[in-house]
Amino acid sequence: MRLKPSGSFQVRRLAPDAILAGARELAVETPVAISFLGIGYAVMMASPLDLEDFGYGFAASERIIERSEQVTGITILEEERGLLLNIEVSPDRQELVLQRVRHRAGESSCGLCGIENLDQALRPLPRVERPPDFVARPALFEALRNIRDHQPVNRSTGAVHAAALFGTDGALVAAREDVGRHNAFDKLIGHCLREAIDPTAGFALLTSRCSYELVEKAALAGIPLLVTVSAPTSLAIERAREAGLTLIALARQDEMLVVSDPYSLFA
Repeated sequence: MRLKPSGSFQVRRLAPDAILAGARELAVETPVAISFLGIGYAVMMASPLDLEDFGYGFAASERIIERSEQVTGITILEEERGLLLNIEVSPDRQELVLQRVRHRAGESSCGLCGIENLDQALRPLPRVERPPDFVARPALFEALRNIRDHQPVNRSTGAVHAAALFGTDGALVAAREDVGRHNAFDKLIGHCLREAIDPTAGFALLTSRCSYELVEKAALAGIPLLVTVSAPTSLAIERAREAGLTLIALARQDEMLVVSDPYSLFA
């Protein structure tokens, strides 16, 4: 069960006049202990699929690596209480790892766990290098309509998020799922790194609320346009504008909310 994204669990269904026994497909959530060079770095609660993509994307989001070749190896070990994900990096990144290793493991996806210095929490973001290529409004709505077709785990469990990359025409490039919205985006970013997919030529769509960490991940990956189905936080908007990231939130089939438009694409 540990390495499967979902499984069948016995449940009881409560009805107004009865209690019914049955089975339900539920998402598997398991601790993933992440280490660099064998040194413990963080513990994340994640879905046990696409873990190599997760390793690459997590390393990039943590600014440990900038290119895929700076990861020299990933090992995944299954233990009784969770999974161990160890990431080896090239010699030129090893000193950075030692500087960045946290002295306590992060135990949630809040984005601040283990960071003891507030200056590290909101480090300067790189500016998006180029504006988004032209994306017609119909492409955004087409992507939103089609995202459910690329969520097999959520379709069976109703309990996981998706992060997907679309081309400017609204055609899917890649999608990843996880119980954690941050993890799903890291997996997508890691997949793009591993497969040399240029994330700057389209836009990302996330089936989650827009926290500042997701904006930061997009900026660090060079994704110029981010769309989320739920509302952004104030800090997410501030960080998007700081990075020159085009941000659309509260994406619905009848309307979307443009909250950061530095290039006046939707004026």
